[in-house]
Amino acid sequence: MNLSRFSLEGKVALVTGGSRGIGRAIALAFADAGADVAISSRKLPELESVADEIRKKGVKSLAVASHVAKGEDSRALVDRITGEWGKIDILVNNAGTNPYAGPLLEAEEWAWDVTMNVNLKGPFLLSQLVARVMKGQGGGSIINMTSIMGLAPSELGFYSVTKAGLIMLTQVLAKELGQYKIRVNAIAPGVVKTRLSEALWKDPAKAAEAARSKALGYIGVPDDIAGAALFLASEASSYVTGEVIVVDGGELVGPAPDYTT
Repeated sequence: MNLSRFSLEGKVALVTGGSRGIGRAIALAFADAGADVAISSRKLPELESVADEIRKKGVKSLAVASHVAKGEDSRALVDRITGEWGKIDILVNNAGTNPYAGPLLEAEEWAWDVTMNVNLKGPFLLSQLVARVMKGQGGGSIINMTSIMGLAPSELGFYSVTKAGLIMLTQVLAKELGQYKIRVNAIAPGVVKTRLSEALWKDPAKAAEAARSKALGYIGVPDDIAGAALFLASEASSYVTGEVIVVDGGELVGPAPDYTT
């Protein structure tokens, strides 16, 4: 196989939630592959340090403060990138939140609204804006960061609902946008060591339990997700759309059976 198909030379990528964790790892991986990378999140100072890391790799970077749940912010973000670089080839909808972790019967309406707005409405609005750009330029790749909690119910009820919705949004967009050579796929990580998931791994006992639940026996890190994103962003996946790639260390299949008991 020609490995140049994994190259992103000459491409422009936008990664939301790019200041830390999975978003940062993906942005740096894209830069290593040759893309110019714009990153966004709500807080500019954290973004600027990642943008500096990207530029040191010999490519261009933009750091833009933007709240994905606000349509006016997303419009300004897209206008800024296209105004400076003229196009957007790759969009990674990575920004997410989980302000409430408890039973649905006790949940308050504000928590539903915040989770739904950031995790589902935001990716829809930004995908809509960017897809219009991609349609005009002849194609592109949209990657939605969902979760295995969107494939099966979890104790994080609101989060699971939004991530399941994001999977369906991925499939609907893939069906609609394929005619314009726009591919839309999703990545479903398991528990990964990020700030968002600290409650699931920071405590040593919980971390050990989480590690034991996986076939590979350990908790992943953000770089473990970046390879799948690079595949979906590049021409190596030119015939892949509407798919969800699970990257969970074997969390869904579970640990090896114990035949000694």
